[in-house]
Amino acid sequence: MEKVTVLVIDDSALIRRLLSELLNADPDIEVIATARDAFDARDKIKEFNPDVLTLDVEMPKMDGITFLKKLMRLHPLPVVMISTMTEQGAKVTLEALEEGAIDFVAKPKINVSKTLESYAEEIINKVKIAAKVNVNALEFRQKKTDKIQELSADSSVRKQDSDALILNSNKTDKVIGIGASTGGTKAIGDILCQLPLSCPGIVIAQHIPVTFSDAFAARLNDKCEIEVCIAEDGQQILAGHAYIAPGDKHLIVETKKGLYYCKLNDDPTVNFHKPSVDVLFGSLAKNVGANVIGIMLTGMGADGAKGMLEMKTAGAFNFVQDKSSSVVWGMPGQAIKIGAAELQIPLRDIADKLMERVQNKQ
Repeated sequence: MEKVTVLVIDDSALIRRLLSELLNADPDIEVIATARDAFDARDKIKEFNPDVLTLDVEMPKMDGITFLKKLMRLHPLPVVMISTMTEQGAKVTLEALEEGAIDFVAKPKINVSKTLESYAEEIINKVKIAAKVNVNALEFRQKKTDKIQELSADSSVRKQDSDALILNSNKTDKVIGIGASTGGTKAIGDILCQLPLSCPGIVIAQHIPVTFSDAFAARLNDKCEIEVCIAEDGQQILAGHAYIAPGDKHLIVETKKGLYYCKLNDDPTVNFHKPSVDVLFGSLAKNVGANVIGIMLTGMGADGAKGMLEMKTAGAFNFVQDKSSSVVWGMPGQAIKIGAAELQIPLRDIADKLMERVQNKQ
């Protein structure tokens, strides 16, 4: 098997050296070149044509986000962002994921050398995953529909105008369950920003570190017509709201007197993940049953497939993001493989298909 070739882009000579040493220590990876800024990186990409880039967010001459936007428009490549573990770093990283980055590795402001070494396995795994992604889906993700842009532009105004509507029709009869991993932050945003306030309550398990959870929810809440928040223990699930599992807790849906509630727990990881999609979907199968609509989005691995099959057995209607629009078709593909879902749908059509199902038009 040919080695995965990597271009390391960082303005710090120390980081370039450390990342190169960590990645080169794996027999399946070769750092083919390093670059100190975006212009140096542009030349190195032309010269070496790497399989994967690692990209620093903060760089001189041209910041990482601006470079990423240009790259994805002109020459899409799998990118793993290197970001600081700060509130601002989380916001910028989430923007990078929206613009086409595959994943990210968080680094501290201090003691970088020791911390990067402790993250060696994570960095190596994410680079290997990035090398396998569907590059055509990266191009697809850049083609935002006018509908999404229009809905996002004035969402805050519509939220203020529709407070009375939410208060008067907050009970949700159905629950939408969404599971995602690699590439999922962008896919979730594309779907939620197309949904109206009349949509059922939504619960989401996305594999994401806890340090990025709040920023992820806040970013979506600013853009979407529906309300988006981090799920809290004991919180009632309401129509027109989306509840995202915190990055360090499992999210479970419970039923009490005909109403649905979020429950969080700190049980061990399932399928190496917390939150786990299987845990969320399993609770929906048990406590919501035929009133569930399940959606599996892009992601590496098989987390959620078993739970989705349990939902189908309980009478839920399930569908997955199709292969052509998925960055990684691991989780959706596994759900299809075991017969857990009825349909495969391109990302751009999922919101419309979901509302058709909610309104019993199919």
